[in-house]
Amino acid sequence: MDGLSIQERLYPGLACFGCGQANAKGLKLQSYPAADGVIASFTPWPEHDNGLGYLNGGIISTVLDCHSAAAVILEAEARGWPSLPGAALPYVTAGLDIRYLRPTPLFETSELRGRVVEADEAQMTAEVELVIDERVRAVATAVWKRSALRGAMALSTTFTSSGAKSAKPDSSRGSGAGLLMGG
Repeated sequence: MDGLSIQERLYPGLACFGCGQANAKGLKLQSYPAADGVIASFTPWPEHDNGLGYLNGGIISTVLDCHSAAAVILEAEARGWPSLPGAALPYVTAGLDIRYLRPTPLFETSELRGRVVEADEAQMTAEVELVIDERVRAVATAVWKRSALRGAMALSTTFTSSGAKSAKPDSSRGSGAGLLMGG
């Protein structure tokens, strides 16, 4: 996997824990275009232990969600559907249905595969899977909806030196509160 990842190229300043390249304490997942969607590899950290020597389900959920984001954002770029004014991304997760099929070893690198299976400008659906040694460990279907800040006050998120997250209203983006899904 050569060159810039989808995350580095299309949303390099995002502070998402799973795929944000701007989050020093995050996973910094990097996904790349492939023949039938997107691919990535993920190597867990010892801190991702579920207490039984396997990868924690919440971490699995995070990487599947974030990998589906790469598929959706790449599809949006290909179709000419950019972020709407005031939105960091053109789509946000509206639903994530995960199936854990078998335990995922903690100290093995997994392959993530994802593809968009339905797309229109209002909503996209992606299917993603986590695979080790050609055995699917977990699968997810992610629904993404068009995102926009509608008369909403965006929250400016910063990270302190201790890694704590702080959100405060960013008055430069309007009034109201919260991110709303368009559609």
